[in-house]
Amino acid sequence: MSTDRQIIHMDQDAFFVSVEVRKDPRLVGRPVIIGGLSDRGVVTSCSYEARKFGVHAAMPARLAKSLCPQGIWIRGNMDEYSKASHEITEIIREQVPLLEKASIDEHYIDMTGMDKHFGTLRYAREIRAKVIRETGLPISFGLSVNKTVSKMATNECKPNGELSVARPGVRPFLDPLSIRKIPGLGEKTFIKLSDMGIKSIHTLSQVHPQYMTSILGKNGIWLLQKAKGIDDAPVVPYQERKSIGTQSTFSSDSIDIDTINHLLTSMVMDLAFELRQSKKQTACVTLTIRYSTFETVTKQARVPYTALDRVLIDKTKELFKQLYQKRLLIRLVGVRLSELVSGFEQIDLYAASEEQYSLYQAMDKIRNRFGPGSIKLASGVDLNL
Repeated sequence: MSTDRQIIHMDQDAFFVSVEVRKDPRLVGRPVIIGGLSDRGVVTSCSYEARKFGVHAAMPARLAKSLCPQGIWIRGNMDEYSKASHEITEIIREQVPLLEKASIDEHYIDMTGMDKHFGTLRYAREIRAKVIRETGLPISFGLSVNKTVSKMATNECKPNGELSVARPGVRPFLDPLSIRKIPGLGEKTFIKLSDMGIKSIHTLSQVHPQYMTSILGKNGIWLLQKAKGIDDAPVVPYQERKSIGTQSTFSSDSIDIDTINHLLTSMVMDLAFELRQSKKQTACVTLTIRYSTFETVTKQARVPYTALDRVLIDKTKELFKQLYQKRLLIRLVGVRLSELVSGFEQIDLYAASEEQYSLYQAMDKIRNRFGPGSIKLASGVDLNL
């Protein structure tokens, strides 16, 4: 793959907070925290002003309140955030040849070859200005030779900034940065490398590949390449219809609504677990019913970006109630989740209590150890805790 690519990474600044500020300009410059309002809640997002007090996403609300007692708490509305995300995506998609929607609030754009016709930096500035002008939401971008460096450039110039790192400037840009700035480097790996005296990207880039392999396996080589500014990952075209799904055919045709709802709950739980494992979220649920007559009907509905069982189960059961009108025997039911984007770390935590979020994590650990079907919800169990 060519090393002279032109990759733009665009990222919204404190996206959820920005949407709230757009609704209420009085929040500008204030320590805004999005999340559950009770002490049992979890922080979903926060403004840069709140981050100065040590508040961050996924932090228990009670801790955030102690760190930033003057914080302005907002319950949040994932439906509004999802609509704003689609709005921004459409603006960008109309302007570029190749777009990847990496998460609800970030996009990669491959402008390779287009610099012969346009100045890529100038064009990136025009796109950014268009997004800000038409949505009223702040956005930053980094422009460089690959996805890793462009993302790191964006992170360094936020909020509301832009940064271009050309090929000769890649190593001078990366070397002084902390290894914590490398996208995808987890907390445990950061601590392990720091304890070994490897704290800067420059130091990491000097480590022998065999040594990196011995301490981190294949992940060590991956990190070493990142530290050297090497990343051949392509910009994957954004497709609205990326999806996962499952279906089940009854051994004998059924009209037992309780049994069907129990089955739908189980199917959705498996799909939601698959989403979280792949760090994805969905924005659309589709239900399929095939009757004993082989007539097949479907119905779909948009949902706020999520990977939480409760949201998806409720929507699936709602669709079933709306769709199943003929009171005929059912032969098959199917569920499909589509319009997938990356970024499970941005799940709508405001809709979950701290205990509920911990429950999801605990259940996923059991599934990882014993298999996807090792734990299920009893039919009718309330996940609101």
